[in-house]
Amino acid sequence: MDYVFPNELNVTWTVMIVLYPYITGLVAGAFIVSSLYHVFGRHELEPVARFSLVSAFVFLLFAPLPLLMHLGHPERALSIMVTPNFSSAMAGFGFIYNTYLVLVVLEVWFVMRGQFIARAKGTGPIAFACRAILLFNLDESAETRRVDHKIATFLAGLGIPLACLLHGYVGFLFGSLKANPWWSTALMFVIFIFSAIVSGISVLIFHTFVVAWINGWEVEEKCIRALGKYLWGFMIIAVSLELLEILSIAYKQTEEWEVLERLISEKLFISYVVLQFGLFSLVPFVFLAITALVPLGKRLTHALIWLASVMLLMQVLLMRWNVVIGGQLLSKSMRGFTSYFPGLFEREGLVVAAIIFTAPFLILWGFNRVVPLFPHAVSKVRTGMN
Repeated sequence: MDYVFPNELNVTWTVMIVLYPYITGLVAGAFIVSSLYHVFGRHELEPVARFSLVSAFVFLLFAPLPLLMHLGHPERALSIMVTPNFSSAMAGFGFIYNTYLVLVVLEVWFVMRGQFIARAKGTGPIAFACRAILLFNLDESAETRRVDHKIATFLAGLGIPLACLLHGYVGFLFGSLKANPWWSTALMFVIFIFSAIVSGISVLIFHTFVVAWINGWEVEEKCIRALGKYLWGFMIIAVSLELLEILSIAYKQTEEWEVLERLISEKLFISYVVLQFGLFSLVPFVFLAITALVPLGKRLTHALIWLASVMLLMQVLLMRWNVVIGGQLLSKSMRGFTSYFPGLFEREGLVVAAIIFTAPFLILWGFNRVVPLFPHAVSKVRTGMN
């Protein structure tokens, strides 16, 4: 008979703790795409390089917000920085997050200094704000542009391990909890890193198509096809690692596998087996494989890549849900399960989560109004594709 301790009837880590690793994953993935251009010279990604960098910055600003919403006293959050405990996992995240935030802010400043200078030469409050951002130094020459590019490249290269460390650390927080067999695996932090890259590339593809559709821009063919191939490669690695994780647990046949098998086949069958691995992994894999290997028309290729990106965003979100929520459905007694369904208008409900997730896109819209994030965008009218 199922048995659950009374203090395990209610799930403690709810929607906000699902959203927290999801947003940090978007940060890491978007920054990796930016670094592919700035560090590794993948010039086919130039049309989205600036947008991906600023996306990483904006999502990074909102990454701690779900944690603050979860805390009973969010005003005490800075205590981990003022009175640090170096043996605390969350204190470690605070230091990693702040270091990465400073690095991304500096890279945005050096990459976009020329655009801020152009806007600062105007009049009005926005121009004054741009001058303040530039520390009232509007000097620009071939030498300053060369130095800016050199520093931005260095920061992008330094940011790659920090991006992996930031999101790998989130996986480490779960994987290091030995008392929970669903979380305690050495592959957890690696899975989080690669799934983060998948979600970051997916959100860039999704947003690029939406912005192009709203503004009547022509989507850059070479860039989208390259993003589709990168997305296909990273999703193969991410999904393979997820499968290897559960297969290794099943193969070892430890005493925990009996209850984990029930968790998968009963409580998580729809969200884990049917949706995460079935619908939202297999279908995008087929779509991206077709676009990478079969010569298709531009419209069909774009449609398949966009649909695959949307489905992979759902796949990563389901992965976060199944890890965070699924791990808490299992009783410490190993003899039963609890259940969880998120509220709607609660402090940690779905409405608040939707607002937090939507807010970065609104900030990106405002940022684009000040400094264009798609400088290479071409109108369909100009290309005769109206």
